[in-house]
Amino acid sequence: MKNKTIEENHLFNFEQKLGSKIVNIENSHVLEVFGINNENLKFFENNLSIKIYQKGNQLNLIGDLRKINILIDAIKKTIYEKKNFLRNENTNLMQENLKMKILSDKENIKNINITRTVKSDVIGKSKMQNTYLEILRSKQIIFAIGPAGTGKTFLAVAAAVSQLLENNFDRIILSRPAVEAGEKLGFLPGDLKDKVDPYLRPLYDALYDLIPSDVALKKIESSEIEIAPLAFMRGRTLNNSFVILDEAQNATHNQIKMFLTRCGKNSRMVVIGDPSQTDLSRRADSGLLRSIKILQEIDEVAVINFGHKDIVRDKMVTKIINAYDSYDDQIKDLFDKKS
Repeated sequence: MKNKTIEENHLFNFEQKLGSKIVNIENSHVLEVFGINNENLKFFENNLSIKIYQKGNQLNLIGDLRKINILIDAIKKTIYEKKNFLRNENTNLMQENLKMKILSDKENIKNINITRTVKSDVIGKSKMQNTYLEILRSKQIIFAIGPAGTGKTFLAVAAAVSQLLENNFDRIILSRPAVEAGEKLGFLPGDLKDKVDPYLRPLYDALYDLIPSDVALKKIESSEIEIAPLAFMRGRTLNNSFVILDEAQNATHNQIKMFLTRCGKNSRMVVIGDPSQTDLSRRADSGLLRSIKILQEIDEVAVINFGHKDIVRDKMVTKIINAYDSYDDQIKDLFDKKS
């Protein structure tokens, strides 16, 4: 047998697109794919209406070839995520990936977008994430909004790293507004870098997930990668750069205008935020949604609006966000009735 994670043998193909494929799974991936006590095999049959015959590590898949290919794609995705430590221990990854692939087929996603970085290949885990990765290669200005855990920042940094490695841009610039999140940090010791780094730490974390730390530090020292507060963008013209503004809900209308007007030749700018989580003293001061409303009709501008179904963190994050949204709606209704 060839040394592959999955080996496929196409046995026959009827005009009705009925057929069979044999899939061999390596020992190290059997539990992940088959499930405990082979529970996933019945799940495959029930959700795809195909027949599955198992013999050792081998699966003989019989039925509609389109559905068989959906299952094979889901198996490949599961194995890839396991190898790259992307699995969520609290979910049945194989079943989740099959559900996503079935949804993707219904919504005509032809391919899962893959963004290659030094440490690993990053893939979209939902229809919107795939659209986002595609747009991060095509549009000049991208707004990405939505709740926490939807991959807005991580995927943007992954796209920036990938396109820097492909020499599409000369540098990456990662920025955030330096706004205290409800806590008074007071006096911070050290030089200017020491004072602002706590605000920028999530950007470093995303970067180090994609590039070995020693390589990232060299690129930071050579200014190929720059991580700086939003205020440092004023007065600059950013050419040949992939520029990301994170936590943009904490930027005012004038700050976002200032940021976007830094855009130079052959540059891409991504503005990321969650309008529901602004740390500004007055939510109305946030310029994120106002900027989207002003610019969304420009052809070179794209707006990606993530929802709760795009959350890829632990399921508890979705439950927490839903609970808070429900509470906020109840409070709003209460005040509306009083007024």
